[in-house]
Amino acid sequence: MKAKAFIPTDKILERLRYENPWWISQEIPSGYKNMSKRFYFNLFYPYVQDREIKRALVLMGPRRVGKTVMMFHSIDQLIQDKIDPQKIFFVGIDNPIYINLSLEDLLNLCKDAIKATSLEGCYVFFDEIQYLKDWERHLKVLVDSFPNTKFVVSGSAAAALKWHSTESGAGRFTDFMLPPLTFQEFIHLKDKTHIMYEGSITYDNKLIPYQLAKDLDELNKEFINYLNFGGYPEVVLSERIQSDMGRYVKNDIVDKVLLRDLPSLYGIKDVQELNRFFSYIAYNTGNEFSYETMSRDSGIQKETLKKYLEYLEAAFLIKVLNKLDSKAKQLKRVTSFKVYLTNSSLRTALFSPVSETDNDMGNIVETAILSQWMHRENLHLHYARWKDKKEGEVDLVLLDDKFFKPAWAVEIKWSNRYFDKPNELNSLLHFCENNKLTTALVTSINKTGNITMQNIDLCFIPAALYAYNIGVGTLKRKGVE
Repeated sequence: MKAKAFIPTDKILERLRYENPWWISQEIPSGYKNMSKRFYFNLFYPYVQDREIKRALVLMGPRRVGKTVMMFHSIDQLIQDKIDPQKIFFVGIDNPIYINLSLEDLLNLCKDAIKATSLEGCYVFFDEIQYLKDWERHLKVLVDSFPNTKFVVSGSAAAALKWHSTESGAGRFTDFMLPPLTFQEFIHLKDKTHIMYEGSITYDNKLIPYQLAKDLDELNKEFINYLNFGGYPEVVLSERIQSDMGRYVKNDIVDKVLLRDLPSLYGIKDVQELNRFFSYIAYNTGNEFSYETMSRDSGIQKETLKKYLEYLEAAFLIKVLNKLDSKAKQLKRVTSFKVYLTNSSLRTALFSPVSETDNDMGNIVETAILSQWMHRENLHLHYARWKDKKEGEVDLVLLDDKFFKPAWAVEIKWSNRYFDKPNELNSLLHFCENNKLTTALVTSINKTGNITMQNIDLCFIPAALYAYNIGVGTLKRKGVE
């Protein structure tokens, strides 16, 4: 197929050679080589290597979580694994120079650029695939046409990509989700893992392994940094970006998703309305909403609201949590729910950094802890709220997916008050009693220990430690030590 390019072919070939320096140097650019690998790399790379299953690998995730870097680290590892560098192609689809070219056109141009005779045994990386219209159809054709070539693509609009891939690429694509940084990864990227050590806590009358801090004050200081700047690798490693979060995160992440990605994917006409709605949600992260109150506060019709929530969740900007009653029953009709940002630093970008004494800390910490759990697949997470004889609430409840009974309950606090006054945890105790739970977890600022109330063991853990250990547990479950 002949390339229908607006740009002269020799200029495109020049650009491809520039994007693939390892064809000559046998090395990826030093800027990428020197970056620390995310823990998720050890999960991702085996999929890149796997040539037995004839599928394209689709790397999904929100903007700026390190998808491009992950691709370059994969290329670096392939070279180290003795793959011929001239059999590894990388193309950034978002570059306007490639406009009007199909994936097959680009593939043939890569081949021409190095005067290759065959694509047998090649690894092809297409970055920012969502910029190509009908990308999934194009990719499916390539997977079928070149069974001995491995295709790896990345894209930012998470669920839209996922939806497309299941519609059109069933059996042809393998999805891999790269979420924002966990608190554990944040500590790793900042080279501060030395402040942690392997200890244990007592939970449910059992001694269980747990990562503890040698200096809890230092860990808490880093936790506050994580709340404000923690989701994106580039932000973590750059004080310059941290000093201007509004410009970097808001312009580069939020605005591009709200003003460009979502309108083009879903045909949204009033982009400013969507922008205002997201700001309203971000400011109130961790709060309970109903469609009625949302509509009244925002001036947006209920049906439109429902769509906006769906789109924002699709773009991995928010997470909606549904409600249980005091007996852990799901309500047949969803009237109220909680909405969380998937990454607490989005709030900093839109408004201002939080400090440990801010009134908003409770909701921000709750947001950050929920975002650690989002790295786990197929978790039935809810919150509980009821108006029986008394009103009550529990922040986080996991439903067992076999029996649909609560497996555990957690009360997320940024306070030591409840360690000193556990009798004030009436709602949590009531919920545990109703659902035959003998143990519950309560977070604090720096208090650790166990207190028995009404035959229920309350395990107190500092919020920063709890957040860190969720990340550790997730990676262990996925097979990364």
